[in-house]
Amino acid sequence: MNFYDRFRVKPGAKVDLARFDPDSSAGANKASALKRAETSRRRLAELQEMLYAEGRRSVLIVLQAMDAGGKDGTIRHVMSGVNPQGCRVTTFKAPTAEELAHDFLWRIHKAVPRRGEIGIFNRSHYEDVLIVRVHELVSKEVWSRRYEEINNFEAALAAAGTHILKFFLHISPDEQARRITKRLHDPHKQWKFNPEDIKERAHWKEYMKAYGDALGRCSTAAAPWFIIPANKKWYRNLVISSIVAQSLEGLKMKYPQPTFDPSNIVVK
Repeated sequence: MNFYDRFRVKPGAKVDLARFDPDSSAGANKASALKRAETSRRRLAELQEMLYAEGRRSVLIVLQAMDAGGKDGTIRHVMSGVNPQGCRVTTFKAPTAEELAHDFLWRIHKAVPRRGEIGIFNRSHYEDVLIVRVHELVSKEVWSRRYEEINNFEAALAAAGTHILKFFLHISPDEQARRITKRLHDPHKQWKFNPEDIKERAHWKEYMKAYGDALGRCSTAAAPWFIIPANKKWYRNLVISSIVAQSLEGLKMKYPQPTFDPSNIVVK
């Protein structure tokens, strides 16, 4: 199954997230899916080593979701086999005073992966057309022009050799409630609970509209968005690991040729 084409948002699409089933697993079998995901993870580790050795391009993975949507779990499971030396995770929280003193992309550009590196954004520049829009932190005139600014920014990164993949982890309100409740009553996960998460649930419809607009207006050939059914974690992991591995395969990477003749080297 070609997950890439199945879950990719076509450029310019009108996205109504109510038409996407977050509980879908397309009839997949969990036991089989776990094995397939493990195969993709092993292949991803091999491809990451090649990316690092080649040192010509980079990969940027953007993860967005509602609270408790599974961003941390995705990173933990999908990227579990990669070498930390060539992978960097950046989490974007509320901007600092210094960051607010610059344009909204300033702090993002600083975190873009270097050549040979996989960069993962846990939340991203898209917060500036999501929470900023929902809570009216800036005017519509300001946030509405950011779609084009984001597209231009990502196009520039792609032109410079950064391969971009963006995943929206789509969960249902009921699944979010279940996860938040579990987190609240687990002593090992209570540190992740934020009372503000409860308040944000009241804005679910507004967030779905904001996400739909962002996904449709900012999914491009150079930086596609994927809508991932994420109620079932095992299916989420299978789909994302498969898409990332397939995408890296498509880069046709090669190990660099040695600058010496190995046949003339004798180790004594």
